[in-house]
Amino acid sequence: MDWTPGGVSSDVEDRRDSSGGGGGGFNLGGGGGGIGIIGFIVLLVISLITGHNFLGGLFSGGGSPQSQSQSQPTQSYDAAPATPRAHPAGDDRDVQLISFVLDDAQKTWTGIFDQDGKQYRHAKLVLFRNATYSGCGTAQSATGPFYCPQDEKIYIDLGFWDELKRFGGSTAEFAQAYVIAHELGHHIQKLRGIEGRETRLAQQNSGERNHLSVDLELQADCFAGVWAHSTEQRGIVHPDDITQALSAAASVGDDHLQKMAGRSVSPESWTHGSSAQREQWFRTGLNAGTVESCTTFNGSVTP
Repeated sequence: MDWTPGGVSSDVEDRRDSSGGGGGGFNLGGGGGGIGIIGFIVLLVISLITGHNFLGGLFSGGGSPQSQSQSQPTQSYDAAPATPRAHPAGDDRDVQLISFVLDDAQKTWTGIFDQDGKQYRHAKLVLFRNATYSGCGTAQSATGPFYCPQDEKIYIDLGFWDELKRFGGSTAEFAQAYVIAHELGHHIQKLRGIEGRETRLAQQNSGERNHLSVDLELQADCFAGVWAHSTEQRGIVHPDDITQALSAAASVGDDHLQKMAGRSVSPESWTHGSSAQREQWFRTGLNAGTVESCTTFNGSVTP
């Protein structure tokens, strides 16, 4: 991936020095601030039984902790922390990569919206450690990256990259870029009214909630591919980079996660889609480069 490290995007809100807890990160392996592998398996089993995603969902707009949104107080993070903490080695480059991807993707989507006669509104991206507040409730590192439609912000703990590697996914630069582009895809859904319609449909027919969630997540993968198409056209990414992004997508397929937890594959409980589906829809957006190609909702762009 061809990019030059630079400054931090004005759309990045850095809360790493004011987040709750300390150390840790999204940790499935035990110790630190994570939920531990036993906790992960327990939550997965409960999720499979109830049909509700208690893991919060990896790469998920629907996986944001919205159920807590009414109970959490509003908190300001404008003030500088009294005692800045030392950040892990490599964080600075990760922050600059995130900034580059976020700015480039939002510039791309601004152009696409302009072509459609629509106005694009920038999303913000919040960096944190362990826990922070969001418009959707408490954001925790164990939730994984997510987009909150209530405040139009993406939340991510940089420790997630280590856990992505444990899932078998690539943590190369464009694999990380895919994660950001996927979450931004949920912002596109919010701006186009797709997320709101999906939420209303799920409320009207709870039996379709998982199916609608899968369609929403796969479309976000496709929207990530639309941005990747733009980067490919401009020579920013190369074939090896695409392979890395596909590896990241496959590593968080519902079937792959169920197998890792020692469970049988249960499609009716999926909320994000299989590894093959996630790869397929990323490729669809990559090859076509258009919003109109992202027809995960029964052949339509919208539900």
